[in-house]
Amino acid sequence: MLNKNIFIAITASIIISAIVAHMLSEQADYLIPTYTLLVDHTIYFSTFGSLYYLDNRKKYLLESGQTDKSKLKHDLIKIIASLGISEVIYSIARWFLQYYFLTINYDAYLASIVSQIISVIIYLVVINLSVKMTRLYKDGN
Repeated sequence: MLNKNIFIAITASIIISAIVAHMLSEQADYLIPTYTLLVDHTIYFSTFGSLYYLDNRKKYLLESGQTDKSKLKHDLIKIIASLGISEVIYSIARWFLQYYFLTINYDAYLASIVSQIISVIIYLVVINLSVKMTRLYKDGN
């Protein structure tokens, strides 16, 4: 389910980031990747967070109907650790790739899409390795 949520969130962020890049195409080459990266993260995290919550809300319920705060806190730390490493690598790769494509005269929306797709591949490899290393789904949930 983690990858499904990631793919949906990435798809939303690719589409909206490309639209924003196109709207900002007259800006300086260094500003476009900065703004689109901010939009990308906003869309990605809001979409991913919402989907992850919807998919996993029952996992943290006790029989009494209250939230198992200990289990939730434990898993949140693992998710943040896994996403944190991946996001840093993704952000650096995406910004520099988009800037590079802009400097070699790609259209702004195309530079955004291509840089994001390449960065997403790197991100997915890193996140899957991180999830395995932190044993996020060790208990099979």
